[in-house]
Amino acid sequence: MKLDILAFGVHPDDVELSCAGTLMTEMAHGKKVGVIDLTRGELGTRGTPHTRQEEADEAARIMGIAVRENLGMRDGFFRNDEEHQLQVIRQIRRFQPEIVLCNAVEDRHPDHGRSSRLVSDSCFLAGLRKISTQWEGSEQEAWRPRYVFHYIQDRYLNPGFVVDVSAVFDRKIDAIRAYGTQFHNPELDEPQTYISTPGYLESVIYRHKMFGKMIGVDYAEGFVTEKMIGIRTFDSLIRNPT
Repeated sequence: MKLDILAFGVHPDDVELSCAGTLMTEMAHGKKVGVIDLTRGELGTRGTPHTRQEEADEAARIMGIAVRENLGMRDGFFRNDEEHQLQVIRQIRRFQPEIVLCNAVEDRHPDHGRSSRLVSDSCFLAGLRKISTQWEGSEQEAWRPRYVFHYIQDRYLNPGFVVDVSAVFDRKIDAIRAYGTQFHNPELDEPQTYISTPGYLESVIYRHKMFGKMIGVDYAEGFVTEKMIGIRTFDSLIRNPT
């Protein structure tokens, strides 16, 4: 299956928190979208790998994405090395996305920045013909995505561009809430964490409102780009509020 957009998240729920609205907006325009989680989030204080997988499956159903898979890398201990790069390269060559979305270039959680570099480097390496990989017994063709965009997560980063996600924002919040073990839930007897406080989800909503205000819409998601973006017409631009 060839995908238009492939989003990587180091932990289940990274994609939902950061770029689910963009994925759903693109799907509404006919794009094929997939998600790959690198780890099962097994070092998380709340929940288990099993419950987080169930939550990821439910979030995928809410978003309506074509495919979601987990590479099973070790949470907290994966590295940007040949072994892990080859795992990511196989998925890039398998799905041949035009655009890859991945974790923030720097963030509160050290896994985020490390994952960002791993995926970005692997996107480049996937285009080198002399790197040999196989999938289901067949040699894979080299493939390099046109763009790699880094979504903004916990720490504020100045976005290179923002995407209007107002039309799908309520569904994005539903996808986040699918992770019932991770976010505020007074019915659970679990230790409180940074993201399970009552105010955390409010801060996520406010961030999206702030990005939306920058372009005169209700909600937007922000991205950082390493590569210059070109446009064919000014009609592609959203008018800034006056």
